[in-house]
Amino acid sequence: MNEARIIDVQLDERTILWRSADIEQERRVAIFDLLEGNSFEVLTEPANGYRGPYRILLRVEDGRLAIDVKQEDDSALDTIVVALSPFRRTVRDYFAICESYYQAIRQSTPHEIETIDMARRGIHNDAAELLQERLDGKIAMDFDTARRLFTLICVLHIRG
Repeated sequence: MNEARIIDVQLDERTILWRSADIEQERRVAIFDLLEGNSFEVLTEPANGYRGPYRILLRVEDGRLAIDVKQEDDSALDTIVVALSPFRRTVRDYFAICESYYQAIRQSTPHEIETIDMARRGIHNDAAELLQERLDGKIAMDFDTARRLFTLICVLHIRG
């Protein structure tokens, strides 16, 4: 089994004030899918040569994303910090399209739902690529892992 992977992911619940049922479902699915299959490797050189598997905590601190990375035994390994400012517009656009999508599911035709879902996926894909770029040289991950982590980053932005 590949050791360069995430085996546990947590969100800093102190930064999340409120979640709708739709957002809570997105969070659950993203975490489930992430743990089912991911590729994630810390590229900074750990003192002990540890290369996975990893436990991570995602949190927002002073406008930056902090990824606390721990070893399998829960001992601290590294904290990777990246600015969130490049994601602000994408997160805002993603929230807006998701709201349209949730409304469409309840009251629109299948064609309208499909059109909105394609736009939603496009924003999500762009965000995953941006996340991979921002973490370049710090963390290597596959595209699907980046997509799921972006979903969780969005959850951290919910302020009520």
